[in-house]
Amino acid sequence: MQIQKVSTGSKRLLIADDHAMFGEALRVYLEKTYAVVGVVSNGRAMVQEAMKTSPDAIIADVGMPLLNGLDAARRIKAAAPASKFVFLTMQDDPNLAAAALELGPIAFVLKHSSGPELLKAIDHVLHGRPYLTPKLRAEDWAATKARARQYSKELTSRQREIVQMFAEGRPMKEIAGLLDLSEKTVEFHKHHIMESFNIRSNADLVMFALKHHLISVPSEPGHHALVFHHRS
Repeated sequence: MQIQKVSTGSKRLLIADDHAMFGEALRVYLEKTYAVVGVVSNGRAMVQEAMKTSPDAIIADVGMPLLNGLDAARRIKAAAPASKFVFLTMQDDPNLAAAALELGPIAFVLKHSSGPELLKAIDHVLHGRPYLTPKLRAEDWAATKARARQYSKELTSRQREIVQMFAEGRPMKEIAGLLDLSEKTVEFHKHHIMESFNIRSNADLVMFALKHHLISVPSEPGHHALVFHHRS
């Protein structure tokens, strides 16, 4: 993680993205307007750094390892209700956007949007207003938000962590250590999840995690295409 010198007159941002080059480019771009207090590469580090630095807003990739951006934001919001979030994603899924909007007046921006659009989204959030990229149609949001609630209600928080880590291919011992559980307990959780949701194989578990936006399909090189043109 990189800690940056903070300008006292600027709003303070934390960046969370597991693609190092993209995170660094985002830092350089945003530092022209804001003070970037840190750049982290996974959801757990995002929670820890947010608690330590109390940024004015967090710019978070939705699909991150160890803990995805939405679940990390839920943890931060529970501890610091005034927290503000701008979510970045490659997935133009209205259900995913609606799930993010459950957190309050957040911003939801696609990674192939323009840099000025990101600045607009950050400005909206800092002023307590939600922002949804116009590339997503805001049709029938009440129904969409109702459908989106399944992502948080079908699985407990602990189950979501375990599904994500197994879907990322992490071994039982590593998961147990990260969650401070015994391997037997982790194995029990996995078995219960697979039985409850009729998951028959590790491949099915990965598909289940993708469906619930706990992991994302890795992007190809060059797909992180925010166009960084700074506003004058």
